Amino acid sequence: MNKKTWSLAAIASIPLMMTLGNSMLIPVLPVMERELNITPLQSSFIITVYSIVAVVFIPIAGILSDRIGRKMVIIPSLCLAGIGGLISGLAAWLIPNPYTIIIIARLLQGLGAAGAFPIVLPLVGDLYNSEKQISHGLGIVETSNTFGKVLSPVLGAVLATIVWFLPFLAIPVLSLISIIAMIFLVKNPTTKEKPVKISVFFHAVKQIFIREGRWLIAVYAIGCITMTILFGVLFYLSSLLENQYGIADIPKGFVLAIPLASLCLASYLTGLVLGQDKQHMKWAAFAGMLLFTIASFPISFFTNIYALLIALLIGGAGIGVTLPALDALITESIEKEERGTITSFYSSMRFAGVAIGPPLFALLMRHSHQLVFGSAAALGAVGVLVIFFFIRIPAKSNNPSP
Repeated sequence: MNKKTWSLAAIASIPLMMTLGNSMLIPVLPVMERELNITPLQSSFIITVYSIVAVVFIPIAGILSDRIGRKMVIIPSLCLAGIGGLISGLAAWLIPNPYTIIIIARLLQGLGAAGAFPIVLPLVGDLYNSEKQISHGLGIVETSNTFGKVLSPVLGAVLATIVWFLPFLAIPVLSLISIIAMIFLVKNPTTKEKPVKISVFFHAVKQIFIREGRWLIAVYAIGCITMTILFGVLFYLSSLLENQYGIADIPKGFVLAIPLASLCLASYLTGLVLGQDKQHMKWAAFAGMLLFTIASFPISFFTNIYALLIALLIGGAGIGVTLPALDALITESIEKEERGTITSFYSSMRFAGVAIGPPLFALLMRHSHQLVFGSAAALGAVGVLVIFFFIRIPAKSNNPSP
């Protein structure tokens, strides 16, 4: 493999490790509820607080990465994420009633996550010159992210069968792997130009939003909607499998991995075929959201486990098509100097969806199965309409435009 391939592998390790560090807690949440004597809503906050901090600090990390370099932000952030995981695990192991300490440590871990995965998107854009190569690289990164989601239910369940808090202690190990890969395999892009004055930089960012604000905000909204749906449904499914079907521990991890596997495969294939035509990116995102909406609406009318998983398999593929299309659209449309800042807002909205999903669906599941998936389908329909009406690309141009 050449140097760029090794660099891409190292970069792709970050979303894989960060996703494992968060998503592998989802199948363990019912166990945590019993061990910590907390409610489902309280357990959802273990996921949510991590994402709330990330939402706030991701734009700051994006601006810093444009000013001082991607690695200078990513590596310290990975260290913080590892420390947060270590504190969570030690608190669960050594302290009676550790819930509050776990929440505080998850806040610290979220601060680290703010400067890690969100900076990956502009870093891939920096690595390549060709838009086709960037699309392929972003497809690999999104596949790594979704593969982490596939692996996380199984890995989380396996670790929790040894001791329930072991998934927390795995986080510093995962962070260390990415730190070593980033140090030795990835170089900051070299440039002879000095960073522009901060006032000039912010003026340039402001002009981007004035010129491109309509479609950018639409992409941000879709990023938030997809993550709200994904993490909300996973949270609900984890509880449903254990409480209604009696599927727990490692078998539950494998069942949760089924829809995520289709998401992972769809992300990889989309990255391969997407190319550099931004019209194709828009319609790929539209088709993916439409597929999810069509698949999830019927689920509200039945609870048969096999029909449920088939529908989620199709819906997961829809989300898997949407995400890399959005990644490519926003990364390839922004110049390198402001790319980190603009994409950081997109990542921030994705983390907002991760924060919103579990508590929202925890409240919905108190009422009915129909309300859970009816709401998921409604959110998907909103996403379809936003893509159709607000992401407009002139026929003679490849650049998104209001």
